[in-house]
Amino acid sequence: MKRLIECVPNFSEGRDAAKVDAIVAAMSSVPGVYVLDREMDADHNRSVVTLAGEPDAVAEAALLGTGKAMELIDLTKHSGAHPRVGATDVLPFIPIEGVTIEDCVALARRVGNEIWKRYRIPVFFYEAAATRPDRVNLENVRRGQFEGLREELKKNLERQPDVGEPKVHPTAGVTVVGARKFLIAYNVNLNTSDVSIANKIAKAIRFSSGGLRYVKSMGVELKARTLAQVSINLTDFEQTPMHRVYEMVKREAERYGAVPVGSEIVGLIPKKAIEMAADFFLQLENFSPAQVFENKLADALSGAPLAVAKDGKLAGLARPFLEAVASPAATPGGGSVSAFAGALAAALGQMVAGLSRKKKSQVGFADQLSAALEEMRKIADELAEAIDRDAASYDAVMAAFKLSQETAQETQQREEGIQKTTKGAAEVPLHVAERTVELFERLGQLDAIVAASMRSDLQVARLMAEAGARGALANVEINLDGLKDAAYVASMRTKITALRERLGNAARATKA
Repeated sequence: MKRLIECVPNFSEGRDAAKVDAIVAAMSSVPGVYVLDREMDADHNRSVVTLAGEPDAVAEAALLGTGKAMELIDLTKHSGAHPRVGATDVLPFIPIEGVTIEDCVALARRVGNEIWKRYRIPVFFYEAAATRPDRVNLENVRRGQFEGLREELKKNLERQPDVGEPKVHPTAGVTVVGARKFLIAYNVNLNTSDVSIANKIAKAIRFSSGGLRYVKSMGVELKARTLAQVSINLTDFEQTPMHRVYEMVKREAERYGAVPVGSEIVGLIPKKAIEMAADFFLQLENFSPAQVFENKLADALSGAPLAVAKDGKLAGLARPFLEAVASPAATPGGGSVSAFAGALAAALGQMVAGLSRKKKSQVGFADQLSAALEEMRKIADELAEAIDRDAASYDAVMAAFKLSQETAQETQQREEGIQKTTKGAAEVPLHVAERTVELFERLGQLDAIVAASMRSDLQVARLMAEAGARGALANVEINLDGLKDAAYVASMRTKITALRERLGNAARATKA
């Protein structure tokens, strides 16, 4: 049986990408460890990294990351909205497969002792690994933050670390190591900069104040975005799901004349959590299937590329497609590239709508932007599927051409096969053209309601949609040349003409 665990180290650095790159590189150097995700937040000044793999390998990666963070992060010069006590602030281990929570407790204890042995950083244990009841909750351990803990350790015996000397590391503070179930970090952003409102909502929903079970929360001021945020940890999403938390935040916000302008997930989440929330509209910002833990882990175990770019997004995922297009093979070709261009346009449209709707200046258009976001997500999914369908339709034509011609009957069957598959090869790009023309029109309608700062991205999306449409139409025409069904060809040419007219009209309407 496979033995898999997850580790989600939190580092007190969310503004300097080079430092986070170095920490991630140190952890990813361990064979058998997969760096599945990295999130940076400048307001919180914090990064969250998701590791997975065999327990011993993940433990070593966590240790190396802790050492690199000690070298690069100085808490005496650190400030941010999120509470912190260490350069490597929190280091939780989570059982995934073939491992129990007790196994993770033992691993946490071993790693905690090794952190002190290697780096002389004191360690506290929390959650299932806690040695005392008052240290189960992370907020109790982190009370006073780095500066307060530094002073309190000098005089308060109750605050002494579980491992190491009773004083913080001069620049790296302490590290809190634990074992727990899967936790979802889920934040709801409000259309106000008044952090006191976020604090009141956080108090109403968190369990320690009489709110929802398995919910921890606090109010945070996002100065860069002039928003207040309800920052939430769900410690058991099956008992208290995301949609229930969102609905309660929304109701509480109404009491103070505020509304959510979006929500966000930090790091990865289990697929089941999304499935449970499928019937609720959460206004997730920039969500993609790549954030689903099971999907990313499956990719990692299958050998799919998981390189992380400097901006924290996944890089390398486009490389296989580019190499496939560049290879000396007929597919994927222009039809697939046209569909890809359209899918990129729809994805960029999602970004524009998603970022615009959380701007205070665009709050009056939030519903329209949310509707556009969902519409473009569906178009992107359709066009992404068309990438492979176009290649498959052309491969079918090539297979028909290779059919035997030894007898008159075989020759006839071959010709019928060529005609049938060529029609199929024309219909796929026609569908792509129809969807990309529709997308081009829809993107043009967004021009009046998106944030001014997003207009250049919107323009790029429209250019990509137009390129996808014109490329798809060219692929329809090239397939019509080999067809003998005059009525079919005439019908398709009429559709091509109508789509080109729509494209031209939409372009002129935007310029006007």
